[in-house]
Amino acid sequence: MTIDAVKHSINRIDKLFAEKQGDAKIMNLFITAGYPDPAETAELILGYEKNGADLIELGMPFSDPLADGPTIQYSSEVALKKGVTMDTIFGIIRKVREKSDIPIVLMGYINPVIHYGVENFFRDAAAAGADGLIMPDVPVEESSYLLKPASEKHGLPLIYLVAPNSTDERMQLVDRNSGGFVYCVSVTGVTGARQGEDIRQSVGRFIQRVKKNVTENPVLIGFGISSHEDAVEISKEVDGFIVGSALINNIREHEGKENWKEKHFDFVRSLKYGG
Repeated sequence: MTIDAVKHSINRIDKLFAEKQGDAKIMNLFITAGYPDPAETAELILGYEKNGADLIELGMPFSDPLADGPTIQYSSEVALKKGVTMDTIFGIIRKVREKSDIPIVLMGYINPVIHYGVENFFRDAAAAGADGLIMPDVPVEESSYLLKPASEKHGLPLIYLVAPNSTDERMQLVDRNSGGFVYCVSVTGVTGARQGEDIRQSVGRFIQRVKKNVTENPVLIGFGISSHEDAVEISKEVDGFIVGSALINNIREHEGKENWKEKHFDFVRSLKYGG
């Protein structure tokens, strides 16, 4: 990859937020690489973009995902059984890059990265066209020596999370060290679609603290969003929202049936636009 190409990939997330119009909300969709099948992930990502997705969070399947609830754990198990590896994941990104410049953030856990080799991982992820990395099991303090040197060398920014139990000081630390955006976890616990009222009641005061302490980066909020109404309510004071478990659940509901992808993309469109 040329230097200009690397620079282009670095700036996709920044470009997305810089071009965001007014109160428009960024929709970030999570899909596990290789689910429901490795041959279909790139096609799904391109379909998501056509139906309103602004950013993709591509999950790297792992056998012991600490932050993932049963739905995403299930999708990881399916992907691993179908032989998904790091090379598979990078191949999916390259395939998307043949047709799209949608920002792609890799989300996963440190064990497979260490097994692959930290330097090798950042080099190959950046070369494939990834734009950032989320690692929930590597706190910012450990990232400074474990991941940051390779992150900076290869231009693949680290995106950190804040949660309701994060102190003001920790939110500020995360903000200073994140690149692209800060991932705001709406509730304490693992991923999973929840009832809207459940998360609405817990998120108000937390968002006010986030707005006070996260001032250098855009904020996307996730964990528990399963409808357009959830997304509108929960993201009204931040830059956008993230949907993961509800997307996987929708695939499980329709996959294998006639015209299942069209029905799935209808759901994606409804998350963004309602109806």
